[in-house]
Amino acid sequence: MQALSLLYPGIVRYAVEINSLAATRLKESSPDVGVFNCSIAEFNQDLIRDGTCDLALIKGVLIHLNPDQLDLAYQKLYDSTFKYILICEYYNPKPDVVNYRGHADRLFRRDFAGEMLDKFNDLRLLDYGFVYHRDPSFPQDDFTWFLLDKS
Repeated sequence: MQALSLLYPGIVRYAVEINSLAATRLKESSPDVGVFNCSIAEFNQDLIRDGTCDLALIKGVLIHLNPDQLDLAYQKLYDSTFKYILICEYYNPKPDVVNYRGHADRLFRRDFAGEMLDKFNDLRLLDYGFVYHRDPSFPQDDFTWFLLDKS
């Protein structure tokens, strides 16, 4: 949220955060952000000014959703924007499950962007890339990002 504010001063920003501690910290550090402390399934995008935004960004969330919940999450992302969707998640060409902190059913990899492209015929892929944990300037976890355009 801070990076978006630095890149685009004055933009209106909203966040959906399921973790109440993280939601509180975000409200404290960025009081101008509209924070919805709920799950993506509970989120009502109609509460956002006109119901849509220029960009819906999701990072590190879809991988933790049970695959049965993905259609609803995809629909919420799609309905929350009138222009762009940015997906930043672990990628795998075929759906698989990865052991996560001792649990076998908490981290799911797949082609999230491809599934959205298949589900919504007016989406098109604008760009994509990979972030590497050894990046000297912006080290993060290894993930793949996809920018989709709603045309």
